[in-house]
Amino acid sequence: MQYTRLGRAGARVSRLALGTMNFGPVIDEEASRAILDRAVEAGIDFIDTADVYGGGRWGDHPGQSEEILGRWMKDRGTRDDLIVATKVFGVMGPRSNDRGLSAVHIRASVDASLRRLGTDRIDLYQMHHIDREVPLDETLSAFATLREQGKITYLGSSNFAGWHLARVQEIAAASGYPAPVTEQSLYNLTERTVELEVVPAAEQYGMGLLPWSPLASGQLGGVLQKTDRSRSSLDALGDRRPAIERYEAFCAELGIRPGVVAIAWLLHQPAVTAPVIGPRTIDQLDSAVEALDVTLDAETLAELDRIWPGPGGTAPEAYAW
Repeated sequence: MQYTRLGRAGARVSRLALGTMNFGPVIDEEASRAILDRAVEAGIDFIDTADVYGGGRWGDHPGQSEEILGRWMKDRGTRDDLIVATKVFGVMGPRSNDRGLSAVHIRASVDASLRRLGTDRIDLYQMHHIDREVPLDETLSAFATLREQGKITYLGSSNFAGWHLARVQEIAAASGYPAPVTEQSLYNLTERTVELEVVPAAEQYGMGLLPWSPLASGQLGGVLQKTDRSRSSLDALGDRRPAIERYEAFCAELGIRPGVVAIAWLLHQPAVTAPVIGPRTIDQLDSAVEALDVTLDAETLAELDRIWPGPGGTAPEAYAW
């Protein structure tokens, strides 16, 4: 396993983060524990979850992913070996303050997550989305209190625009509040919009980028090669199918599985700390780990750019002079 700094923070983490969004609603607790065991055996020490996983669009049991992770850590006695990340923002109940990034919700949510995880601190506490209705200084003040109390160690953001990252960093610097050390964004070969402004902002402020959906919901994982795919799932590829056909053919020339190439490409991007992988099987986990041993040369990276062109660079040069 390879390790790197958590953005500009002093802590070191594995270059792959194990995402637990599927724990509970998609795979049962036994399978989830098996994946956690295999991940630790492979050297992964960075585990990512969220308070809402298991509820809302993820199922009918919010907090389920944290609970499964918490029980596993207790049984294995491995808490101190891990960097545990979770998130706050989503709807966790029927009351008006059971959501968002108000000080009220943050303070209630961190205690609930700590109980579900069975731990006394969260290593990386992430704002799951920008809250346009709450002043950022209120949000950052609440996080500062949590850090003073020892309930969190580092702060992170997720799904922020580039200007959101700049604003939160500048407010934190001016006020003495803790600033986010990471940004978790949708980023993969098929979705490269973040290269316009999010990636440059993260690099400017020393934030580590944590790409979620590195395989584009499976579309970069060899979807055309899998015989068990239904016609409807293939039809859902739409206009993207010709590029996927080129991509899978190119991966075949390289002799590397498409899913491995997709994660390896992210690991070659300078702002990326750790792609957040969400395996549903041991084989998918092992495939992701293989990417750590893959080196993509300049010619290969150029061909991937031709198959999956990005936005043309960073803003404003991507669309202006």
